[in-house]
Amino acid sequence: MEPYQFSVAVKPEFLPEQSDPGQRVWAYSYSVSIRNTGSVAAQLISRHWFVMDETGRVEEVQGLGVVGHQPLLKPGETFEYTSWTRLNTPSGSMRGSYFCVAEDGARFDAPIPEFVLMPPGMTLH
Repeated sequence: MEPYQFSVAVKPEFLPEQSDPGQRVWAYSYSVSIRNTGSVAAQLISRHWFVMDETGRVEEVQGLGVVGHQPLLKPGETFEYTSWTRLNTPSGSMRGSYFCVAEDGARFDAPIPEFVLMPPGMTLH
């Protein structure tokens, strides 16, 4: 077992009531589940996201913690939260990483696999 490892799963959802295609705004929520799959307790310190719209424009988002928290996860523990983003195009994608520090002082990044933001019924070209 890898001592320093968080696994991340994300479930995006289109928010039609927060979107205004006439104003070129498409809103999405994303629910994130972060699980300590390692063998050492560790704390999520910061986030680093890349948000890409369908034209390839990338917005980089960095900050401390997630939704105001810097969760400390023991092995096997999970932290879940929901956040949201807006795009200037109907679809796009997000990916990134969390910077974490284990209780023994080791530092590591937990990758956030890329996921697609797309309204229901839309298909990629």
